[in-house]
Amino acid sequence: MIWVWIGFIVFILLLLALDLGVLNRKAKVMPMKAALAWSAGWVALGLAFTAFVYGAYEYRWFGLGGRIDPTDGQLNDGANAAVKYVTGYIVEKSLSVDNIFVIAMIFGFFAVPAIYQRRVLFWGILGALAMRGIMIAAGAALIARFHWILYVFGALLILTALKMLLIKTDHADPNRNIIVRLVRRVLPVTDNFHGEHFIVRAGSPASLKPATAGAAPIRDESVARAVPGTLMITPLMLALIMVECTDLSFAVDSIPAIFAITADPFLVFTSNVFAILGLRSLYFALAGLIDKFRYLKVSLAAVLALVGMKMLCASWLKATIGPNFNLYLLGAVLLILAAGIVASIVIRPKQPPAPPVLAGAA
Repeated sequence: MIWVWIGFIVFILLLLALDLGVLNRKAKVMPMKAALAWSAGWVALGLAFTAFVYGAYEYRWFGLGGRIDPTDGQLNDGANAAVKYVTGYIVEKSLSVDNIFVIAMIFGFFAVPAIYQRRVLFWGILGALAMRGIMIAAGAALIARFHWILYVFGALLILTALKMLLIKTDHADPNRNIIVRLVRRVLPVTDNFHGEHFIVRAGSPASLKPATAGAAPIRDESVARAVPGTLMITPLMLALIMVECTDLSFAVDSIPAIFAITADPFLVFTSNVFAILGLRSLYFALAGLIDKFRYLKVSLAAVLALVGMKMLCASWLKATIGPNFNLYLLGAVLLILAAGIVASIVIRPKQPPAPPVLAGAA
């Protein structure tokens, strides 16, 4: 089985190298049409992987398939594995959309030039893949040893759903993040951006680069005051740190969500990876439409509550609905997400009433 893991990871690394090193090597703003095309391509690739999942688990390629899934007690044959992979992919993809909204807020707070946002997102995605791989391995080991941890995950998902509905994070101040505050105390931070560099050395050519490509260099007083040779991080690094912290907090919510669907490590990891891969292009496709999806957070909270209840009541659902209850879960997830999108389009926000016109006013 180790070879299928190695092959998948090499395949993903090749895709990332192709994305950044060949097709998008130069820093530039991604147009809306290109972002939509890239997003569609990543989604198509993620869904096409379902065919491999079905074949591998049905015919037990590379040692996959033929095992009982601890989450629902069912044998993961081709059909079951394919349904669980697609459900996990859709759940993780939809949760990543909420992550995009927070990333947009971070970029706005640090005033990250659009031309360098792609660089932050790329390295943020690499960090997210590494963090989620570690968390998935730990979660799978816990479930294999302590089955009751599934009920803890289910309760955590329901609490997360309530948090999404009741706690507003739209105007959180990234400077209050404990990690950012610690970084500012330990490392000197430049006042301005210096091209696409995360770290600059005072007195080096990189420290003289302008904030945005094509602009004239601006004197950075923080660099000028520093001892020549001192390593300093730029606001671009602070933005990257915040993006990584954000993804870590979202992973704490989303990893239990996928374990509510399946505890098979390969299905959990691959669905997460394909959901994250398109995050960069999806950001540029949706960043300008954030205010349009007013009810998406409500539908995401409903999805988390649904999968949390499924985790708590898996045995009862299997006995009541039958062995195909995972297929019904997939249909319910799609219906909830579609309802949130339609409601965001159809229901328009109420306009504040116009101020009364005073008599005799010109």
